[in-house]
Amino acid sequence: MIKIIKKISVPLISLFFLINMSSAGIAETNISAEVGFVFNTLLFLICGFLVMFMAAGFAMLESGMVTSKSVSVICAKNIGLYAISGIMFWLVGYNLAYGIPEGGYIGTFTPWSDSSSLEAGYSAGSDWFFQMVFCATTVSICSGAMAERIKLWPFFLFAAILSGVIYPIVMGWQWGGGWLATIGFSDFAGSTLVHSTGGAAALAGIIILGPRFGRFDSKGNPKAIQPFAASSIPLVTIGVFVLWLGWFGFNGGSQLALGSFADAVAISTIFINTNLAACGGVLAAAVVTRLLFGKTDVIQMLNGAIGGLVAITAEPLAPSPLAAILIGAVGGVIVVFGTKLLFSFKLDDVVGAIPAHMFAGIFGTLVVPITNADATFGAQLIGVLSINIFVFVVAYIVWSIMNSLFGIRLSKEAQAKGTDVTETGVIAYAIRD
Repeated sequence: MIKIIKKISVPLISLFFLINMSSAGIAETNISAEVGFVFNTLLFLICGFLVMFMAAGFAMLESGMVTSKSVSVICAKNIGLYAISGIMFWLVGYNLAYGIPEGGYIGTFTPWSDSSSLEAGYSAGSDWFFQMVFCATTVSICSGAMAERIKLWPFFLFAAILSGVIYPIVMGWQWGGGWLATIGFSDFAGSTLVHSTGGAAALAGIIILGPRFGRFDSKGNPKAIQPFAASSIPLVTIGVFVLWLGWFGFNGGSQLALGSFADAVAISTIFINTNLAACGGVLAAAVVTRLLFGKTDVIQMLNGAIGGLVAITAEPLAPSPLAAILIGAVGGVIVVFGTKLLFSFKLDDVVGAIPAHMFAGIFGTLVVPITNADATFGAQLIGVLSINIFVFVVAYIVWSIMNSLFGIRLSKEAQAKGTDVTETGVIAYAIRD
């Protein structure tokens, strides 16, 4: 017992001494600065881990949504794009975003280097990691939309361009203090900067690619049953739950600080609103599909969760809980009707990424002024238009050049065999007679 008391007494006495020093004004600034530095750094790292785990969620969701003969390639794309994003964001991406002059348009093509200082309030490395996983998330959005007919290595090349150049430029316009920041554009965690960017790049890609062979019948209606049945709805469901979990890091970490009472309360509010928006998206999609089609579409419910999460991402702090539910619900409805809109144009988005990320992201960004008095509809509209048009045009040009030089689409025969056979040679699911 005496030994236990001795072990406990020393740290308790030290803590009491530090508290008394702080209250007496002795070294108060240094102590609070270091504590704030540690808490802010931990926020970036822990939330970054959660956002990184979203890569697993995307891999699960996409693997479950494609047909059983294209699962291995989806896995290769997801781990490949994460690795590419990490290297490219270190090589050029970070300083393209944060090396931008105030009110400017583009930063510098230089690698990231550690410039940590106590005055910054957090470790530079923790910030790099947190921003890098956002970059990888942007690229992940493209992966599922163009599945089952795009060649693997052209996709990897585009992943390098998107993560190293396109995304960092638009990221810098706002988060790097560029021209959108100076006009008052507001996008808290990236409804447009991340999700619409990925969606716009994916939209350009599926237009160039065209639909999978046989995806639409002679009247332009999608063939929802065989041979395009999803390989595993349970896997999709687990993937959505993983993404839902990761979103707490995505939105919560975007508070960018956890060194004060106000920051801790704000992050708690962000968690609540993020969760409620996803709930609203799920239930809205369930109700709408039941009313429209007579059946409750589980895939739309799952994508409704994503749509709700994307919609609240532009402003997860200011809304009331009820407002968060309504914003998420509209995001879920947008997913349902956005999917029908793509079908009407015979655009084949395998996983529904464009309605969930681009369309819901645009909505979420435009409605920020309803709950955030510091934002204006004019600035939001300018931001949404400039980012989506820039990304779509640049991505369209890049996809077109690659398609002209070496082709990005698999042949009809390769699609019939399955991308697992033609692109990786690794079969995910054995096909039985």
